[in-house]
Amino acid sequence: MTVKPKPLHVGKVAIGGKRPAFILGPCVIESEKFVWRMAKRIAEICAAEDVDFIFKASYDKANRSSVRSFRGIGVRDGCEILSLIRRDLKMPVTTDVHSPAEAKIAGEKIDMLQIPAFLCRQTDLLRAAAETGRAINVKKGQFLAPWDVRNIAEKLAAAGSEQFCFTERGTTFGYNNLVADMRSLYWIREAGYRVIFDATHSVQRPGGAGDTTSGDGVLAPVLAGAAMAAGCDGIFMEVHENPVRALSDGPSQVPLKDLPKHLRMLKAIHAAVS
Repeated sequence: MTVKPKPLHVGKVAIGGKRPAFILGPCVIESEKFVWRMAKRIAEICAAEDVDFIFKASYDKANRSSVRSFRGIGVRDGCEILSLIRRDLKMPVTTDVHSPAEAKIAGEKIDMLQIPAFLCRQTDLLRAAAETGRAINVKKGQFLAPWDVRNIAEKLAAAGSEQFCFTERGTTFGYNNLVADMRSLYWIREAGYRVIFDATHSVQRPGGAGDTTSGDGVLAPVLAGAAMAAGCDGIFMEVHENPVRALSDGPSQVPLKDLPKHLRMLKAIHAAVS
């Protein structure tokens, strides 16, 4: 018998509630002006489309393909900017953390801490995130089977957290490629966990451009629609005002101008299957 988990509340957003939840924002904080501009525009779009969302932007991309790649502005400056966006625009915010020390800093200002896929089994990081008392979103590693998330859940529970969800972001399929298995969403939910689908990271081609990651951004809305039809609790989608000029993950990000039509499509699918 499936255990239906209680909704995970992140600010005013409920992951696992009656309405679909969305995690939206650019891959990285490219500059203070840029991230404020993106946050305001996404907020306007989501208000017009009556969508509940959590704003996402990374202060550091610690897992870039090349040493020459742009990483970000750092944990303290990044979390301070996100905290001000949270306060002034009245929206919940999330960002990824890479170490116990970063988790502690982010936990003072950020609504939901994101555990990167490659770090999803790091016990010390999970414990530190749990000890902040914040909601936690764990990206399922590309190397894990859906049922392996139970071990991660047990680590979080042992550290005192029940406020977490998992995000499916594709599974390694040969070299420089990922495949999104929609069965994963069903199995994770059947295990009693809330699950988000990451549409943009699922269309990445890791290292596909040699010293950078390439991707098939045009397919992100396609996979998001399939995931919503499969019954996930929400969609994670990175958006950018000009993906061609993005400093990180440009090929897989969705153009901001296309976000309204994608949200309308995803809401309609959710309504049809709920």
